[in-house]
Amino acid sequence: MEIIISSNTSKPIYEQITSQIKAMIMNGELQTGDPIPSMRALAKSVHVSVITVQKAYEDLQRDGFIETTVGRGSFVSARNRDFIQEEIQKKIEEHLSLAAETARTGGIPLAKLTELLTIFYQEE
Repeated sequence: MEIIISSNTSKPIYEQITSQIKAMIMNGELQTGDPIPSMRALAKSVHVSVITVQKAYEDLQRDGFIETTVGRGSFVSARNRDFIQEEIQKKIEEHLSLAAETARTGGIPLAKLTELLTIFYQEE
């Protein structure tokens, strides 16, 4: 599992870790039951504090993405399809909101925006 930390963003390190692990789970790179690195191992590999990784893991556990068992470690939790769908929909809504605002500001009619979305959706 490769996590890349960027210093060129305002996003906190723990959020970078959280979002990358969520993405790996949602795109199927990590499957239900797969182990994730221990907090110490991940902190060492990305050169951050264990406390930073702990915050990320707490968020992932709270959101239902991982389960942690004392003595066994952390694993991808049994995927809650509805929850993952909700996460994906939330991300899509953010992008569509930005696209709609940009189209309105630029004078692009709704029909053209719908046409563009259809083209992008059907691309393989």
